[in-house]
Amino acid sequence: MNLNIKDKFNKELPADPDNSNTRRQVHNACFSYVTPRKPSMPKLLHYSEEMAANIGLDSQDVKSSDFLKVFSGNEVMENTKPYAMCYGGHQFGQWAGQLGDGRAINLAEVEHNDKSWSLQLKGAGATPYSRTADGFAVLRSSIREHLCSEAMYHLGVPTTRSLSLMLSGDQVMRDMMYDGNADYEKGAIVCRAAESFIRFGNFEILASRGELETLKKLADYTIKNHFSDIQQEDKSKYLDFFREVTNRTQEMIVHWQRVGFVHGVMNTDNMSILGLTIDFGPYGWLEGYEENWTPNTTDRQMRRYRFGHQPSVALWNLVRLANAIYPLVEESKGFEEILNQYQVNYQQAYADMMMSKLGLENKENLKKDLIPNLIEVLQLSETDMTIFFRKLAAFTKEGNSKNEEIDFLALIKDAFYNPEEIKDEVYLKWQNWFESYRQHLQLESLTDNQRKTKMNAVNPKYVLRNYMAQLAIDAADNGDYSVINELHTLLKKPYQEQLENEKWFVKRPEWARHKVGCSMLSCSS
Repeated sequence: MNLNIKDKFNKELPADPDNSNTRRQVHNACFSYVTPRKPSMPKLLHYSEEMAANIGLDSQDVKSSDFLKVFSGNEVMENTKPYAMCYGGHQFGQWAGQLGDGRAINLAEVEHNDKSWSLQLKGAGATPYSRTADGFAVLRSSIREHLCSEAMYHLGVPTTRSLSLMLSGDQVMRDMMYDGNADYEKGAIVCRAAESFIRFGNFEILASRGELETLKKLADYTIKNHFSDIQQEDKSKYLDFFREVTNRTQEMIVHWQRVGFVHGVMNTDNMSILGLTIDFGPYGWLEGYEENWTPNTTDRQMRRYRFGHQPSVALWNLVRLANAIYPLVEESKGFEEILNQYQVNYQQAYADMMMSKLGLENKENLKKDLIPNLIEVLQLSETDMTIFFRKLAAFTKEGNSKNEEIDFLALIKDAFYNPEEIKDEVYLKWQNWFESYRQHLQLESLTDNQRKTKMNAVNPKYVLRNYMAQLAIDAADNGDYSVINELHTLLKKPYQEQLENEKWFVKRPEWARHKVGCSMLSCSS
């Protein structure tokens, strides 16, 4: 196994001078050196062929003992110095102080085909930032992260990736629902990959402590290595940097809303500076379209991180980042203009995205109430978001005037969890919306087939519903890892029909409605 190691973060930025792996506050440093803990009996369960190729490895490399040793944490690669990052964050709206990589250890940065990848083990043991935790991860959360990282990529959503999923061979104690019923679970290790794992919180912790020299070093490093189009040498480069982070964040959020993804823990320490989906904890996809749904049990009362609130939370988080970078600029007007523009840009991007989901191209003919009315009717009765939009592509401009009821109800009936509720006033509202939609379609130049092709390219047929991930977890707990591979393969082509996999194009089964892991989840890992 021969990787092209090109470490930068731990060579160009200040390190914690204390090399002991003890829980502590780390000052004036961007990271601490730390060595992964050796697992007792590592076993490779699954890997992404694409990600392996991205870093220059083939199938023979992956099957080698070196791969098993390195990506389980059993062996440190030659000429590398693993480390954990120092960062802080706002958690559920409150400043939490120092957080850092409590269960993540960065192995190295690799360059291949003119692209840089940072490789990070999650679940490989404690770091100085672990606080009271053990730094390990369990199999159930590791399966969810491994599958979701790659599923998001193939959906076209900016995301971190996952190279490999391994069993550690060790047992890890976890209280899955935080209800006092802790138990041992299988330990696991995921190797995550991204151009960088720098977060909003990396800047926040330095600003909060007044460590402005280190803050400037981090900002300059980030611009040089990850925003190289920014060429200015004066303070304006920090505003340009913030503008680009804002634009990337907005793009990511629009994609989340497009596919019905809910992150669940949008704390500032879980926000990537590159606009990547990062830290897959209690995430989920909408089953019934519900703007107030959150997958996070910790958030079930306040619902701060609910689906419909994600754009606003992203803005709130960007304000926190602006406050952190402000000392490098010492002038607020530029930040305010960028943040105000975020709101304008998001509204336009959201409207464009919804038009694409509806197969509409003519903005001039779009009536202002078409999209808001759709959001309203989707919530009149529990309606599956993924199935609705996928089925909608088959709607026709002309329809069948003799049998309008069969025309639209028969088309989308599989999306309703309770079809018997579509009657009286609910039925009339659906009928009115479809009549308005047809009028819009008749003003479009696309044929029905052309529109269907375009709609099916943005409305996925297959997403990683929580019950699907739970089936893979349940099987893996019994030593059957085939479902992991089945879902991994399925989700590589989420927009294709895959008629042989129709069993996955269904609503959440009723048995999964309230089952742990299938509806809401905790942050336990």
